[in-house]
Amino acid sequence: MYIVQIIVAFLIVFPLFFAVISSLRPLNDIYKYVSPVTLYTFLPINTTFDAYVALFTERNFGKVLYNTFYVSIMTVLFGIGFGSMAAFAFAKFQFKGKALLFGLVLLTFMIPFEVIAIPLYGLVKVFGWIDTYYGLIVPAVANGLVIFLYRQFFLDLPDSLIESARMDGASWWKIYTAVVMPLCKPVTISAGLMLFISQWESFMWPLIATRSKEYKVIQVAMSDFTTEHATLWNEMYAVSVIAVIIPILLLLPLQRYFIQGVTNTGIKE
Repeated sequence: MYIVQIIVAFLIVFPLFFAVISSLRPLNDIYKYVSPVTLYTFLPINTTFDAYVALFTERNFGKVLYNTFYVSIMTVLFGIGFGSMAAFAFAKFQFKGKALLFGLVLLTFMIPFEVIAIPLYGLVKVFGWIDTYYGLIVPAVANGLVIFLYRQFFLDLPDSLIESARMDGASWWKIYTAVVMPLCKPVTISAGLMLFISQWESFMWPLIATRSKEYKVIQVAMSDFTTEHATLWNEMYAVSVIAVIIPILLLLPLQRYFIQGVTNTGIKE
């Protein structure tokens, strides 16, 4: 089992390692030592940070990072807020059409995005949100999987806890903010990470919904390094490293909560 795990880890880590090494090479050295494979294939001879410097001095990559962070963080904040409120209603309230509505929520994360891309574009265009932050954020706020995770957690909360708060005169908003939400830290972290990574890795929708460089995000910006006459491989590798490292830095310290949040909200019905 250790041998198998080492092999799998190597297959996962090696592409990232090669990307890091290639991002530290001059452009002319990227594939100079690939064939035949030698020690210099994996160790740069002329180490340079020119690719990273060029990203922020020549490519306006700071704006791209800002856009990506802003869109991701806003999606997390609004997605957790609306998703948890919807889940609380599904878990603790009784109303007509509840089962049908929740079934539709489940369908939303089972249908491939490609199926709804064109109708979604038409809807966003009607609102005038093409090439705006609204067009990038709002369609991702309502996430069916987030609602599902919160609902499964809320179903395990004893009704007596809520009834006690109601008897003490607490409003439903007070119960939601002061009683329920503080108890679901693992689920909130899990949902937040899923929303953040989903937006951070999003390519198709930002490509469709934006036209100018003003709102370009990191996955779309990678296409800028392939020009008519050449491909700027060292800068592309540098962007790839940044695009991978940031989610990893978020996921690693929160991994325990992420696993706990998912495992504690399994299907119990």
